[in-house]
Order: sequence, then structure tokens, then C-alpha cells
Amino acid sequence: MYIEKVRNIENVSEINTDRNITAYNGIYNRYIKRVIDFVLAIICFIILCPIYLIISVAIVVETGFPVFYRAERGGYKGKTFKICKFRTMVQNADKIGGGTTALNDSRITKVGNFLRKTKLDEIANLLNIIKGDMSFIGPRPELLRYTNLYEGDEKYIFQVRPGITDYSSIEFINLDEIVGGENADEMYEKYVLKKKNQLRIKYAATVSFKTDVTLFFNTVWSVVKKALSFIFRKKG
Repeated sequence: MYIEKVRNIENVSEINTDRNITAYNGIYNRYIKRVIDFVLAIICFIILCPIYLIISVAIVVETGFPVFYRAERGGYKGKTFKICKFRTMVQNADKIGGGTTALNDSRITKVGNFLRKTKLDEIANLLNIIKGDMSFIGPRPELLRYTNLYEGDEKYIFQVRPGITDYSSIEFINLDEIVGGENADEMYEKYVLKKKNQLRIKYAATVSFKTDVTLFFNTVWSVVKKALSFIFRKKG
């Protein structure tokens, strides 16, 4: 079934990368966006502190410490940073399997499965946003083994801060179902990575306040649909 999903990815619209990509040089991306991110992240962090506590306790009760997953990612201007997410897998998961999460990955914990389906594991990214490593809207941070190979127009991705969501995050919101349960890394590299990068380049080419607002609401809608589908499927 997931093979068919992979084939369907071929329908993703091609991004014209021959045009001048200059939006990332604008005042919004270089200055205004960072101010908005910092203020909103502080407010959201204060509001979500009780949720942080509940999630932390749930993780510790099930599988112990650490609460957060920290791993190096390629970042703004090509600088490396450590992403912060609530841990959704068993301890030392990186040493047990690959970097791409497979469908029904055995490394995912029960609490982690819920956090992933509802995207609550990513609210810990607020710490990265406050620090300045990330933005609310921007390409999802990629593994260094992939960002180190960026070439040509792909290098434009480094001109915007990585974020919690962008065009590629919405398009591939069910990534685990797409890559399937076997050879997830191979499937990701062969069928997904280049197309995600096309969409990431599109974001760098079109970054603006209007683009960010549109992506925010599209993401909320996509996450709500995914979460409701997971919750009602469990009840059924």
C-alpha cells in the first residue's frame, strides 16, 4: 500500500528554480520575522508550560529520561544546531535504526506515538525558536548527512531559518506512511528528499508575512485532520 503512496508523490508540482530567488533577502526575512518569532515563542512557551510538564511526566513514567530528543541539524546560514523535540522513541533510538521513521516503527513508544500523531512532540521547538536557531514557519531541519550534500538552488534553503512547518511539511505530513515499514531511509532518499527540497526552495523564494500566515493556517488545518483521524480510528 505504501508503494502506491510513494508513486503518488510524483504528482507534487514541480518548482521552477530557474527564476531569481530573492525573497529571502527582504527585510521581513532578515529582521521582522525574527522579532515576531521571539515574541510569539515567549508567549506560547508561558501558556504551554503546563502541557510541557504533563508531557515530560508521561515520557519519564513510560521510558525514563531524557525528556527531550537532541540531535544535530543543518541550520540558518549553514550553521549546525541541536534541535529540541520531546522524545518519542526509546532511548538511543539513533543507534538502533535509521534516521527516517518507518511506518509502525518499533522504536516509537506509546506516549511517543500519540505525540507524533498530534504533533505535540514539536512544541519543544519553541526553545529553538527563542534561541534563534529556528522559526515558526520555515523548512523542517534536515539531517546533516543530507544538508552537507546540498548543491545549486538547494543552498537557498540555508537563507531562511528552519522552522516547524512549511510547504514540504504539509505535503508530507504522513511521511511514515509514504516511506513504509522497510528500507525507510532508502525510500526517503529515493522518492521524497529531492521533492521536499524543491518545496523548501519554493519557501525561500516566496518567504513573506502573507506566505507565513497562509502556511500557518494550512498547517493547523492539516494537523487537526490528522489528529482527529488518529483519535477516532483508535476509538473505532
